[in-house]
Amino acid sequence: MAFLADALSRVKPSATIAVAQKARELKAKGRDVIGLGAGEPDFDTPDNIKKAAVDAIHRGETKYTPVSGIPELRKAIADKFKRENNLDYKPEQTIVGTGGKQILFNAFMATLNAGDEVVIPTPYWVSYPEMVSLCGGTPVFVATTQENNFKLTAADLEKVITPKTKWFIFNSPSNPSGAAYTHDELKALTDVLLRHEQVWVLTDDMYEHLVYGDFKFATPVEVEPKLYDRTLTMNGVSKAYAMTGWRIGYAAGPLSLIKAMDMIQGQQTSGACSIAQWAAVEALNGTQDFIPENKKIFEGRRDLVVSMLNQAKGISCPSPEGAFYVYPSCAGLMGKTAPSGKVLETDEDFVTELLETEGVAVVHGSAFGLGPNFRISYATSETLLEEACKRIQRFCAACK
Repeated sequence: MAFLADALSRVKPSATIAVAQKARELKAKGRDVIGLGAGEPDFDTPDNIKKAAVDAIHRGETKYTPVSGIPELRKAIADKFKRENNLDYKPEQTIVGTGGKQILFNAFMATLNAGDEVVIPTPYWVSYPEMVSLCGGTPVFVATTQENNFKLTAADLEKVITPKTKWFIFNSPSNPSGAAYTHDELKALTDVLLRHEQVWVLTDDMYEHLVYGDFKFATPVEVEPKLYDRTLTMNGVSKAYAMTGWRIGYAAGPLSLIKAMDMIQGQQTSGACSIAQWAAVEALNGTQDFIPENKKIFEGRRDLVVSMLNQAKGISCPSPEGAFYVYPSCAGLMGKTAPSGKVLETDEDFVTELLETEGVAVVHGSAFGLGPNFRISYATSETLLEEACKRIQRFCAACK
């Protein structure tokens, strides 16, 4: 009898975590490595949020919390959805988890049975299909194209929905492509979903506040209120508030689903860190003035990276609407020979040779379900980004 669970054979390690770890290991050996793999803002958590955490410590807010979150944070979440998304949720329809991953995992664990299908557009965040598989469901992939800016069309969504489809995962702005859907693009998708009453929507809005230019963010239930009773809207404080290490994600949805997720979490981790929850209250209720300032910095970084990558031989890089990633194609380099003598047959070959030759760590697109591409996180300084892009240009020029 095998000791490890059969479920482990259905999942792979996180490629983004693996790349970050590889970069750390090379740096520890003295290599000059620029890591562009991690999806983590380089900004510090704003001072008002840190102060709220310190104040909570001094008040003695150091005990276990209710499983679904402290009342103050659940109210702040409900207020946020009303204020920013025109969505009406009661505090009891919200739940707080230890990061967005726990929210997603608990939703799948609470709802998926063997044979249930979950539609996932590619490219996707690496954890979506692994979570579905761990919870007994079947990921069903539907491809997007660079020509369509990595956005799913209504016709393609319609084709993959079956009577077994239980969830549709929607992520805008997207990790890894940065693609974001306009109101009209989203309406075309929700029109399809209205015709399939068995399909629930799990929308990952984690990058909501990181959209650029004149782009206006929209979320599915805001666009189509008829989906209210079968949508879980997930968000968190990690990205826009530079609070990745605080590990606070949250969601709102139908009360029956929230109660089921609460029951699972009660037997799993119980409530999230009390201090981090009080910090999140301040993040949602306090000043938002730093968000536009940070957005402007990110937008400048995006423009720099897109421009320099499009000057690299064999690389094609669209300019995304949001998040802090670009997802360029390296198709023009497939079949070429790297300086080491290695023939580049896959995007994984490309990123491996780039790291070994030039010390630039990026993530191969096949890890996100769509290649030959690679993902760059531009959540680091312009100085490092410019140097990294110069190295990428040099590597590409040396491939023959």
